[in-house]
Formats: sequence, structure tokens, C-alpha cells
Amino acid sequence: MNATTLTPLSPLTCFQLSTTGHVAHLVLNRPEAMNTMHPTFWRELDAVLTHLHKAGEARVLVISSTGKHFSAGMALETFGSEIALDDTSPEGRAAIFDMLGDMQSTFTKLETLRIPVIAAIQGGCIGGAVDMVTACCLRYATADAFFCIQEINIGMVADVGTLQRLPKLVPLAVVKELAYTGRRMPAAKAQGYGLVNEVFDSAETMLAGAMQCAAEIAAKPPVAIWGTKQAIHYTRDHSVDDALKQMGWLQGAIWSNAHVREAVTAMKEKRAAGFPALTPIKNFNEFGL
Repeated sequence: MNATTLTPLSPLTCFQLSTTGHVAHLVLNRPEAMNTMHPTFWRELDAVLTHLHKAGEARVLVISSTGKHFSAGMALETFGSEIALDDTSPEGRAAIFDMLGDMQSTFTKLETLRIPVIAAIQGGCIGGAVDMVTACCLRYATADAFFCIQEINIGMVADVGTLQRLPKLVPLAVVKELAYTGRRMPAAKAQGYGLVNEVFDSAETMLAGAMQCAAEIAAKPPVAIWGTKQAIHYTRDHSVDDALKQMGWLQGAIWSNAHVREAVTAMKEKRAAGFPALTPIKNFNEFGL
């Protein structure tokens, strides 16, 4: 199947987006700027994630990058521009809360997306990029990749998700060491701690590995993958007893005898199974009366 270009709300300048075989591939494509995150980056990423969530066409999202580094995080010039944070009054400081909430919500969309998200990371994954990849489901990396909570090195606290999600992924003492020192954690060590699923020799083999995993996921019933993601994230944040109760409600809501029969029959017949796509979503205000 040939790749087809998806068209979100407007043409993209910071990314390229395509889908092949129900696998969406989002590529950070500003290597000359080390794929840093400026306001346009945030707007486009938010638009892409909203589009993928609503469309229901893709069953997995792979995020990769170009150039030497995955991303150097927030563009430093952002802090000196017209959106510099106002710390001179209570009102200005209160506005910081709301602006950060808006930025946090974009990366949270990676976590709440109806489909799994796989990050393929080469070179530096720095600052805001750590916020981004910790919101993904799986992380593959090249041997030369490294992770750095850069914010402490420029006099601030990481504030868009790293300190909230990383402790769910690696030991707390490791998070504290990285967050307090701003040291780089190489890919091999990240894999040892469980942050990275697999380390590859090159960006090419890493992307191939990510795409292979994505294809395996895309072959499963999309609604069962949706339910699995829901259950795992709920379990992470709740007690075992609460999560078991939630699992009962979830399974009762999405159980399909037809899907089970199709999966079992396909295995017996040694063929690819066929499952319906997720239903496209419309916002309430998009319906006409």
C-alpha cells in the first residue's frame, strides 16, 4: 500500500504526516533547528493529534525525527519573545499557570490518544522532548541517544510532564538525580531502567523496528487496543481493586464475540484478520440541526 498524506487543519511546517497500512507516521522535520519547540510546533502538534484522534483511520502513531538529534526541546528564543512569562505581578504569575496548562494538554493528548504512540529517538532528547516522549506508550532509541532534563540547567523546573510521568517509568531516585543535576542519561542506561524498550545501532534500524511493532499492533482489533490502553493507564494511577472494577466495566462495554471469532479463525487459517476501524468522532458543536 502506498503512503497517503493526511491533511490536518492546515499545511505543516514543523512536521510531515503520512499513513500506511493504518500506521500514522509523524516526522519532526526541522533538523537545521535541532527540531526545537516554538509556538508553531505546539500548534501543529496539537492539530495533528486532534485530527488523528477524531479520524479513526490510524491504529498506531509512530513519531520519529530528522537530523542528528530527536529534539533539543523548547526553543530558547521563546523565553525572550513576546510570550516571555510575566513574574512582576500576581496576575502575571497566575497567567503562567493557565499557559502551562495549555501546553501540558498538548502532550497529554499523546497519552489520551485513542491509539498507541511509539517514539523513535535518535541523538539528543532534551528538555521538552523528554516531556513529549514520556507521554508516549513505547520508546525506541539509537545507541547514541541520550535523555536530559535540561530545564534545571537553564534555571527552571521542568513543567510540561517530565516530573509527573517519568517517576511512573523509572525509579524515583533516578528521576531525582536527572532532575537535580541536568545530567545526560545514555540510551543503554535508559533501557536498563525501563525507559527505553529497545536500543538499535542506527536510526534506520530503529525506525524499521518501530514500524514493525506498529504493524503488529495495527493488525489487532482497534477497539481492543483502545481498551487495553485505557486499562493500563487507569491501573497506573489507581489501586488494584479500583482497576479491577474498572476492567469489568470496560470489558463489558467493548466485548465482541465477532472479534474473538475473527481473531481465532484468522489464526487457524493463517491469514490476516479483518477488524472494523474506530468510529470517527465529531465534537458536539460540529453537528448541524
